[in-house]
Amino acid sequence: MRRSMTLLALALTLSGAAHAADWLQFRGNNGDGIAPDSDLPLTWSDGDNIAWKSALPGRGLSGPIVVGDKVYVTSSSGFRQDRLHVHCFDAKSGKELWDRQFWATGNTMCHPKMAVATSHPASDGKRVFAFYSSNDLACLDLDGNLLWYRGLGWDNPNASNSLGMASSPIVVGDTLVVQVESDAEAFATGIDVATGLHRWKIQRPRAANWTSPSLLKGKTPELDVVLLQSSKGIEAVDPHTGAVRWTFTDGASTIPSLSVSGDTAYIPSNGLVAIKQADDGKSYKTVWQTAKLRPATASPLVYEGRIYTSNTAGALACADAATGDILWQLRVEGPFSGTPVAAGGHIYLFNEKGKAIVVKPGEKEGEIVGKSEHGEAILCTPAISNGGLYVRSDGHLWKISK
Repeated sequence: MRRSMTLLALALTLSGAAHAADWLQFRGNNGDGIAPDSDLPLTWSDGDNIAWKSALPGRGLSGPIVVGDKVYVTSSSGFRQDRLHVHCFDAKSGKELWDRQFWATGNTMCHPKMAVATSHPASDGKRVFAFYSSNDLACLDLDGNLLWYRGLGWDNPNASNSLGMASSPIVVGDTLVVQVESDAEAFATGIDVATGLHRWKIQRPRAANWTSPSLLKGKTPELDVVLLQSSKGIEAVDPHTGAVRWTFTDGASTIPSLSVSGDTAYIPSNGLVAIKQADDGKSYKTVWQTAKLRPATASPLVYEGRIYTSNTAGALACADAATGDILWQLRVEGPFSGTPVAAGGHIYLFNEKGKAIVVKPGEKEGEIVGKSEHGEAILCTPAISNGGLYVRSDGHLWKISK
């Protein structure tokens, strides 16, 4: 009852700023890649089910977010990708409303496949938080006015690598959780969304890491934890104080991020491991583990009681989320860097060559029900909001809609 009243109060507080159909961060509001929309097209092409296509400058792997009737996405331009952009588009027309630009204060070196604008932006429904591989963090209001700016690389100059950084921040209440982890220096921090000041900052294992934090809800709001993934495993931290509640020490991947569905976290660790936090919030228990569900670059997707992973061979595996038992596999055309998303009983995947693949999962097999070509490399995780599927390449942002 106490949790219900707390959640009701939070919903009432945010009702004026955020909408139920918003897509506020990497993998959506709940961080699970699932949207309530049920009427997305299965195929599209120029002039057919493409609501609009808008040009973007420079580079970018970051996915778009949607707040109300606006779409926000980041990019990086210039020879050194040291010009940082936050773009805002009208969700209905695709018209660019504004483009705010900043100079990077940190290291902009990255692998040719990546970009300085690789991390997804995030929003609390009132502000937009744009994070970059240079460890620059900008906070703007929804109209593009700069509220505060942090050069996290300025304070921590060794927290970078030559391949580029890719962790996407998440918003938990009034705290923005950011991971900045490299071989030389590594930390995670909780930042006050209103002021940009540290609420907490903890040291992390020194190793290159491209994964993003995830929220795992406990039996009560006081037991909610943010899961920080690294090669050493998982640290479950209090999102308000940074205090470590418990640790998972069996190691984890540094590229695909863990996924949370309900009270279960699915960790890329020697394959895939499903764990649940103990009722007292001080430990965890393992539900199942299998080496047969090893994700490549894309993070796992949990949808309607099943878990989906894509491997290096371009196969999509479907397993029972409760047991880990594989139900079927389907050959899809990889490789995939972006994590798939789901809505209306379908899974939407975009491969690195720019092909969209729509899969309808069945009881015993999956079926490819749609393929569409974009003609440009796509490495982002798309967004879904209000009957629209939003996806970007280096050059363009598309809205796919009936």
